[in-house]
Amino acid sequence: QVQLVESGGGLAQPGGSLRLSCAASGTISSINRMGWYRQAPGKQRAVVAHITTNGTTDYSDSVKGRFTISRANAKNTVSLQMNSLKAEDTAVYYCYLRNWTTGGYWSRGYWGQGTQVTVSS
Repeated sequence: QVQLVESGGGLAQPGGSLRLSCAASGTISSINRMGWYRQAPGKQRAVVAHITTNGTTDYSDSVKGRFTISRANAKNTVSLQMNSLKAEDTAVYYCYLRNWTTGGYWSRGYWGQGTQVTVSS
């Protein structure tokens, strides 16, 4: 099992910044992918960004150039620096992790409890 604990989030004004962090513990493989999804009211959960242990990153088009994901492999932590925030970034943000299995595929996703990000003036 994997446990994920998020921190950060809160209220920011349009154009402002926030930083989210997530710490993973439990059974974590040496190759894994960590990242963030978000879910706005009335919408499906959607990927924001993810990063693998080798540093490969991927971002949704809606956050490219504004958000930066980073990780510290030794600590099994991932962070999301969110700049130039917009009202449409308002959502609950969920940290997740997938392990690379010995069978050669990604495991099921493990999820944090979610943290609210609200962008409003």
